[in-house]
Amino acid sequence: MELNKYQRAAVLDESDACIVNAKVGSGKTTVLISKVLYLHEVKHISYDKMIVLTFTNKAADEIRERLLAQSGNCMFEGFGTFHSVALYLLREKLPIEELGYKPEFAVITPEEEEELALELIKEQKLKIKYQNRLKKRLEQEREPYENGSREPRYQDDLFLLMRLLGQEKLKRNEFTFRDIIRVTNYLLKKELQSGTGRLDFHPEWLIVDEVQDCDAIQIEFLTLLKQYGASFFAVGDPNQVIYSWRGSSSRIFYRLKDEFHARELSLPLNYRSSNVILEAAKHFQQNADDLTGTREFGDLIVVKNQYNSFQEANDLAVQIHLLAKRGIPYREIAIFYRLQSQSEQLEKVFATEEIPFEVSVKKTVQDVPILNWFLKKMKQDCQNRELFAGAPWKTERAIEVLDVSAQEIYDFLNVNEHLRQNSVGYQDEREQILAMLDRMLRYAKEQHLTLIDGFRQFLNSSALYGINILQKEVDMAEDSVKLMTLHASKGLEFSYVFIIGVNYGLIPLRTQDFEEEDEERRLFFVGMTRAKDHLELSYYTNPDLPRVAEGASRYIQMIPQHLIQDESRSDAAKEFTTDGRVDLQKMRKEVEKSDTMHTLAALFGAANTPTVGANADEAAPRRVRHEKYGVGVIVGEDENMIEAEFENYGKKEFMKMFSELEML
Repeated sequence: MELNKYQRAAVLDESDACIVNAKVGSGKTTVLISKVLYLHEVKHISYDKMIVLTFTNKAADEIRERLLAQSGNCMFEGFGTFHSVALYLLREKLPIEELGYKPEFAVITPEEEEELALELIKEQKLKIKYQNRLKKRLEQEREPYENGSREPRYQDDLFLLMRLLGQEKLKRNEFTFRDIIRVTNYLLKKELQSGTGRLDFHPEWLIVDEVQDCDAIQIEFLTLLKQYGASFFAVGDPNQVIYSWRGSSSRIFYRLKDEFHARELSLPLNYRSSNVILEAAKHFQQNADDLTGTREFGDLIVVKNQYNSFQEANDLAVQIHLLAKRGIPYREIAIFYRLQSQSEQLEKVFATEEIPFEVSVKKTVQDVPILNWFLKKMKQDCQNRELFAGAPWKTERAIEVLDVSAQEIYDFLNVNEHLRQNSVGYQDEREQILAMLDRMLRYAKEQHLTLIDGFRQFLNSSALYGINILQKEVDMAEDSVKLMTLHASKGLEFSYVFIIGVNYGLIPLRTQDFEEEDEERRLFFVGMTRAKDHLELSYYTNPDLPRVAEGASRYIQMIPQHLIQDESRSDAAKEFTTDGRVDLQKMRKEVEKSDTMHTLAALFGAANTPTVGANADEAAPRRVRHEKYGVGVIVGEDENMIEAEFENYGKKEFMKMFSELEML
């Protein structure tokens, strides 16, 4: 693959430690993959001597696929997310037996840990305040407890509960998310301090993606791995720190540089976005560095004033129809929002308008009670190898997958005995469990594992990352419009990006301190820089959600005016309007024959855009003028009252005899 001089310098660098400040859209993943290939093919470093760490399974899968496409081989255990690599070390390299654990340990979710904690509270008669927020309290006060604090924040039995939880998890041979890396760190440190060198673990390279997202415990993990003799190479961007709620910080990038005495290189060239988008985005950066683009100036950033989310959804539907008519693939169009609930109105309108779309939302088996129960049962069963001793598919070597079917395992485990066979939902529950068993079998075969080991790894992975069973994850290759939160947009790119709800209270959310405000600004930066060609921002005059302010947020005001195209009512709309009424038939004919990017919103203005499929009377209701509220439209009327809707004021009711409304 062809590299620019900055990318090449990073790939060829052989410093003991190197951190690459990769600006947005600069080819970060390309550099990371090229680094791995260079080390393997040119420097002859075995894959087994590399540890490659990512933050998501999605990123790991992308890197794996691209490595396979380049070299046809990327089979090595030290590759994946922080948690999956730590799991591998615990299972294969580290002496967890010394802590009382067995190699076939199970991983439990935060919800399962909370259930266990509630059982202990009841059994031990512990006094725990704010039990409705127990999971959050366990998360927030874990670090003070581990650092030796003597008393919890609310002076109750929480620290005693944590100690009992640790004992019970050890007894059950279970780890939580935090335990996985924490215990790995403890054992790595213990082996280093012993100086015995008995651990068969000598990585030569440690390569990290999105290093700015590390929290303190992950930083310790990296520090310990490096002490085992590995050279360090990491890529990241301090401007894209958007997960401080889970412990990451923009300062971590610089802390690692200082701690590892790392050489810093830069990838300054953006290949993704037009220069207009980059010029606007740099006003939201963490620092004042320039964003250097390689593309043309591009379209101005469109800013629209929408009345509410319903009008906005209809306007977006019109624009998407027109883009599709121009031959733009649906998959090149994305709509970003701050809160997941904002997708609901879009989903309704797009379904009505027959626009193909996908919503990025993580729904797992936690949302399906029968599957939630079944996976808990399987965790217990897989801890007991003797349970499978009499299985008809057992061989002399091990309990292999062979040709065993999901139905055979279902029958062998007597799952039916646990189901309400006379209930209306019995057949559906049975099919869901069989489908899950089939999925687990496929995983075991793909990983070339025995049945029990394959099931155990599947269950541990599902506890860490969830199993998306209710709705498949967004397929970027599928030709559909993508709807997602700003957080979910990280790492993606689209030709056309629409960011909705740019009102204070949404973008940005109301914040409590400067650090939260900084993160909101970085999050908006991430959303803006997903756009390659066209970026549109919209805000509400009459927002639907509580505590959301009317009008454009200061983020829109931070964008220089010469970069903005104001989508107000244009002169082009006049030929379709007679006495204030829209000639919808004439407009449709013009749109059908138009090959230009005139949208209905551009023709009529955001506040007057007719809804596709509406008749002319519905599209252009009677207009009125009020001395205080200005021009509005009638939305309801009976023999005594008139209800009118005004821009900036919303709906108002008037008695006909006193309304002082002038009909237009």
